[in-house]
Amino acid sequence: CSVQWKWLKIVRVMLCTSPVFTKQPGSIVFPVDSQEKNREVVFSCEAQGSPSPLYRWKLNGTAITPKSGSHYSLSGGNLRISHLDKDQDAGTYQCLAFNSFGTIVSREASLTFAYMENFKTHRRSSVSVREGQGVVLLCGPPSHSGDLTFSWIFNEYPSFVKQDTRRFISQETGNLYIAKVEPSDVGNYTCVVTNTVTKTRVQGPPTPLVLRSDGIMGEYEPKIEVQFPEIVHVAKGSTVKLECFALGNPVPSINWRRMDGIPFSRKVDVRKASGVLEIPYFQQEDAGTYECVAENSRGRNTVKGKLSFYAPPHLIEKPQDVQKPIDDSLVWECKATGKPKPSYRWMKNGENLESLEERIQVANGVLSISRLTLSDIGMYQCVAGNKHGEVYSNAELKVIAVAPDFSQNQLRSHTMVKEGGDVLMECRPKMSPWGGISWRKGSETLQEISILDNGNLRIQNATKPDAGLYTCVARNQFGVASSSGTLMVKEPTIITTPPSTLDVTVGESIVLPCQVTHDPSLELKFTWFFNEQLIHFGNHGGYFEKVGGQHSAGDIMIRNIQLRHAGKYTCAVQTKVDSISIAADLVVRGPPGPPTSIHVEEISDTTASLSWRPGPDNHSPVTTYTIQARTPFSLGWQAVTTVPEVVEGRSLTATVIDLSPWVEYEFRVLASNAIGTGEPSKPSKQARTKETCMYGIHRIPSILHAFTRLIVWHFIFKNREAITAAVSLGERKMPLRF
Repeated sequence: CSVQWKWLKIVRVMLCTSPVFTKQPGSIVFPVDSQEKNREVVFSCEAQGSPSPLYRWKLNGTAITPKSGSHYSLSGGNLRISHLDKDQDAGTYQCLAFNSFGTIVSREASLTFAYMENFKTHRRSSVSVREGQGVVLLCGPPSHSGDLTFSWIFNEYPSFVKQDTRRFISQETGNLYIAKVEPSDVGNYTCVVTNTVTKTRVQGPPTPLVLRSDGIMGEYEPKIEVQFPEIVHVAKGSTVKLECFALGNPVPSINWRRMDGIPFSRKVDVRKASGVLEIPYFQQEDAGTYECVAENSRGRNTVKGKLSFYAPPHLIEKPQDVQKPIDDSLVWECKATGKPKPSYRWMKNGENLESLEERIQVANGVLSISRLTLSDIGMYQCVAGNKHGEVYSNAELKVIAVAPDFSQNQLRSHTMVKEGGDVLMECRPKMSPWGGISWRKGSETLQEISILDNGNLRIQNATKPDAGLYTCVARNQFGVASSSGTLMVKEPTIITTPPSTLDVTVGESIVLPCQVTHDPSLELKFTWFFNEQLIHFGNHGGYFEKVGGQHSAGDIMIRNIQLRHAGKYTCAVQTKVDSISIAADLVVRGPPGPPTSIHVEEISDTTASLSWRPGPDNHSPVTTYTIQARTPFSLGWQAVTTVPEVVEGRSLTATVIDLSPWVEYEFRVLASNAIGTGEPSKPSKQARTKETCMYGIHRIPSILHAFTRLIVWHFIFKNREAITAAVSLGERKMPLRF
């Protein structure tokens, strides 16, 4: 939908949409009441779209034409039917909604009339039976439409027959079954029929039940009088009730089972007293063969029936609205589940689609149309159906046929490429069908070899002479259009700083260079990365700083370098036409890292053998190791004497000597290289030196330990000021021993 004001050269596009149902009619069961004169029903139908949809209706496939004085009238999409006539108006109704885009058809909705007439027979003959014999009293309901329920009056209202193991009222036929007649059963029986839709209730003529005087009926085996069909078709999600009742003397018991041996689920209601098996919410797994067993002391009898599952169609794949250029092809697929397996048909603008042309094919829910024409425009519907129902899915087909138009996709006014680079100039006019594309440079027509299949122009290894004004020309049978743009060839950007590997020591500062030559008409942008992570200058603790003073230089300085600054640094340079990068590896040397895995291999009363693993050397080999120890009586960590006295960097073991007996020690190791001493290792596990004997007298460990602690703490208390001052000079400069 568009309106063009040529004098303003403006095209105003208005929102237009195809019809879509927002409300569809549902089936109606109308209760017939002869007391009501102006009987009417309303089928509701609403659709949205722009322009606003109009409506039509069909009855049994024939168009309804509301006329003045007709009992049909339309209000929007709603169909009102007044002065109902069950013979004339009963049937299947469908709503059709249409606008300029096409027509769609609603689901089918039926109108049926529920009614019930009176019993025609006014008198019934007596039923004479022997005591102990079974009997069936027929109801014979009158002519009706709509579901019925049945009950029986015994003698006079409101005395109703109560169902038990001996008496059963079938809700299928209305008949009353008495398995074994007793003297108390003698009397008049009246069938009461209720229409569940009209709520009308009628009574039949009474049937007298009398006993014969020629004796009592002896015992006999069960005879099943109430049976269910051999095959019962049950809809998914519905409730099914199976009836089974038998005559017999003694009164038979009724039991149910599945022939496949599967036990009943909790939802199954087995009412043995009334002879009814009820299965609500019927599903696929409930399908199978069921058996009713009637049994007494004289024998048993059975009846079987199969419950067959069915499901109306349910769409799982629907066609979607499409917009296709003329001469293109269309494939729509429609899939539905259901049992039995659904069949498919397609409709176009409310009418069944016939494959009268070879280019239109319909098969197994797939609609394919080749070489689309303007006549194919419209609303399409896939209809999936089986004998239990139909479902509809709508889709709109738009076929576009327009002359070439660059108004929405002009060539870029300026395209830049570096000398020696490749460039793609896009030509994307709107046209249908797709036509021919040609290119000119100035007034010279370019060779087809440079034009791609989609109409774009590719120039490889560009040179200065390639610069100029380029024009794309598009044409089809509806017209010709063109669009132009300028190509500019720029000098490439080149980094003049060679890649390198830099070697520094912790605490030093260094400049990383990044200098280039480039086209002077282009702006440069320098970006730095550390181990592929963007460097945000001003963050990172102030270690990184831009120092490039020239337009073509992007140097950075790293101040007070730390071990964590080692890694790969990348300088990326970008212009509007190209980008380039260079990387440098930075090696940072520093004191060794802490040794690991400190372990006391063996300990005596005065020595301990230690082992460890080296930590990182931080690019400077370890020269020596220092071992320290602490006890509960020492002031912090103290250097200890070892064998060998100097532990070289290649050694990973040493023996500590001059230890005190029966004392708990912890040990740690420090590594040194040419740059300095690194952090200490984690402490070893505590290890106690062994006890010793002096002058042949055995010292009691616990007493010695307590006495020693007392002496130490007394010494510390007396000399606390001197000790505090000494400790402040550093643990390594003042080893204390006691």
